[in-house]
Amino acid sequence: MKEQTRTLTYSAMATALVAVATMSLQIPIPQTRGYINLGDTLIFVFALLWGARVGAIAGGLGSALADILTGYAHWAPFTLIIKGIEGLLVGLSREKKPLQRLLFLALAGLEMVGGYFLAGTLLYGAGAALVEIPGNLVQAGSAVLLSSLLVYAVRKAEKSIVNHI
Repeated sequence: MKEQTRTLTYSAMATALVAVATMSLQIPIPQTRGYINLGDTLIFVFALLWGARVGAIAGGLGSALADILTGYAHWAPFTLIIKGIEGLLVGLSREKKPLQRLLFLALAGLEMVGGYFLAGTLLYGAGAALVEIPGNLVQAGSAVLLSSLLVYAVRKAEKSIVNHI
């Protein structure tokens, strides 16, 4: 029961923080009525720290909630699936060796880019969806880099605190 409570608590907190991060900086893409954001970085951080279940829940729900709250509700069903899978993939890399983890992070980023290309094609056509690819690649690459640095810092601080107790 304790593990379930912990997962629920981490998932709720991570969902809220992913939504806030996603809403805090949005760069609109007029052709698809979508946007580039920083939410992926936190999805990656929480998935790496707390695993695939938390990553999937926070990624899917937090990002879809941000879509709904900021006027992009037409993207929310796609986001729920795309970002949920992204968080799941990153979370699955949690216990892997560094190079394997990096490959999972890159795969998760590419899944996000491909997922939004498919969704954008369904909603607005392939031409409009192509416009989002460069921004989504930057968003994914930034998430890989920033989350890796943040998780490294958190784990280093955690070890330092434990050693001083």
